[in-house]
Amino acid sequence: MDLLQPLNLPPYPFRLNEEEGRLYIFDELRKKKLLLTPEEWVRQHFVQYLITEKGYPKMLIKLEGGLRVNHMPRRTDIVIHNRNGEKILLVECKAPGVTITQKVFDQVARYNTVHQVPLMAVSNGLQHYYCKINVSSKTYTFIEDLPAYQATV
Repeated sequence: MDLLQPLNLPPYPFRLNEEEGRLYIFDELRKKKLLLTPEEWVRQHFVQYLITEKGYPKMLIKLEGGLRVNHMPRRTDIVIHNRNGEKILLVECKAPGVTITQKVFDQVARYNTVHQVPLMAVSNGLQHYYCKINVSSKTYTFIEDLPAYQATV
């Protein structure tokens, strides 16, 4: 699969470089270069989409944070906080070749038992799904579009 596959997200001028036959992308938030995988390509695009199109502040975005689910270590792709430090959005990114199935939603729902966020997004870069979460009733409702940051505060 082409690592630089066009996605259903706006293009961004990423800093890419090749070393010893491997392609790297510079992560602006973590301030380091990362091996470019199809999933990382989606994650970096989605982060830029959140910042530039939806107005989510860079300083409130946490990438690949650790958590424990059923005593097992896991990593969430993107978690966004509000200015009070409360988690407001959980994003799960998959490679473009990965079909978004119920299994993927179940994975994110398990993560959300820890995070307890009111908004969730799942994307493979080609398809994006957004949900409002009712944490107390453990239900979710699909929504058409992800709200801008200002609408969440």
